[in-house]
Amino acid sequence: MRVPAESRIVGGRPPGCPAAFCGCGAALRVFGRVVPELNLAANWLRFPRTSPSPGMVAARRGHVFVLEQHLRGDIWMAYDANSGGHATRMHARSLRGYTVVNPHVAT
Repeated sequence: MRVPAESRIVGGRPPGCPAAFCGCGAALRVFGRVVPELNLAANWLRFPRTSPSPGMVAARRGHVFVLEQHLRGDIWMAYDANSGGHATRMHARSLRGYTVVNPHVAT
């Protein structure tokens, strides 16, 4: 499998995560532990909306990823669990179609 230059695989499905693991992987990245209710990507939308910045999360029904570094426009380097082929990647992602939430604020 060829990985684009702006993309690198950093892992697979983390231990303790379900087969659809984007929410679980994001929780591990943000909180350092599995948070079962956040395994469902849509549940991340319960956090307050915010502006994009490192450590915030881009969520929609069906997928979620963690913002790491702003690259340009609406493109961010993202920690993206279950980003395809059962891999976890650091790669450039657009925020189009996603809601940015702050998981560091209690809901």
